[in-house]
Amino acid sequence: MRVIDTHAHVTAPQELYAYKAGLLAHRGAHGRGRISVSDEQILAALNAPTFRTVSHLEQLKQVGTDMQLVSPRPYTMMHSEKPEKLVRWYIEETNNIIHRQCELLPDTFRGVAGLPQNMGVGVENSLSELERCVKELGFVGCLINPDPNEGQGPTPPGLGDEYWYPLYAKLVELDVPALVHSAGCRSPREPYSLHFINEESIAIVSLLSSTVFDDFPKLRLIVSHGGGAIPYQIGRYRAMWSRRKSVAFEDELRKLYFDTCLYTQESLDLLFKWVGPDRCMFGSEKPGIGTAKDPKTGEWIDDVKKKIDAIDWLSESDRQRIFEGTATEVYKLKF
Repeated sequence: MRVIDTHAHVTAPQELYAYKAGLLAHRGAHGRGRISVSDEQILAALNAPTFRTVSHLEQLKQVGTDMQLVSPRPYTMMHSEKPEKLVRWYIEETNNIIHRQCELLPDTFRGVAGLPQNMGVGVENSLSELERCVKELGFVGCLINPDPNEGQGPTPPGLGDEYWYPLYAKLVELDVPALVHSAGCRSPREPYSLHFINEESIAIVSLLSSTVFDDFPKLRLIVSHGGGAIPYQIGRYRAMWSRRKSVAFEDELRKLYFDTCLYTQESLDLLFKWVGPDRCMFGSEKPGIGTAKDPKTGEWIDDVKKKIDAIDWLSESDRQRIFEGTATEVYKLKF
């Protein structure tokens, strides 16, 4: 059984972030420019210590991950920056780095595209980059940021709104899924990690209150971080749904998929019980925000596989679905 981590972000050479800093400094006045990095520099970034511990590749070995689906680091995606071309240039260069990383290590990485979403701009502007990444670069999916405004006004339309339909239509046409994952947050009252959870929760309620899955029955959406807050506040939504609809809320949740990017066994157990192991796919974001030692146990907080392995009621079939089967089907992975 392979262990496929569906929620991972690129560890890139510093030249990528220097490029971003240059764009923000000259606001496009010096033109697009290019990142000049060698294959050796891309591999060096993956083999250098990161997050105050060993390298990205060594961390995967330590926890038994065989493959990662790698996307841009969301908090760097700057979707609210203007002019829009800065965002497009940076996202395209980031996707190019991911593509090269996947070519260098095809058994370890597959690409998940960032989209050049931008505040006040229609999703139609992201379709060409999605198509390029899937058709030319071989990416297996993309990220959707429900809030390109990054915590600023005006409030963006929910994912159940027809505003998003051109993107959904393109996802169905290309036969690829999308991971719902917010980007940065510029609100002084909402750190980006909290923003992620809030936006994922809003996304679920918006989608399930809409006709999106009637209009796009082949659409495949995965909600990151175990579904935001929804599975852990499910009683409220079960009560609300019972007054409004004949279908139980937990059954509606199964229109979506969820990753396991949760860092306690208790939360993973609750997710599996409410949405079903077959709607979940392994994700850890390692290395990332969870890459820290638990002060009580001394174990890595983002060693999610170990936490799943400790849930004794899961069958071997359940584990196969979580670690490999569902991701292989949803992302149409070929080995």
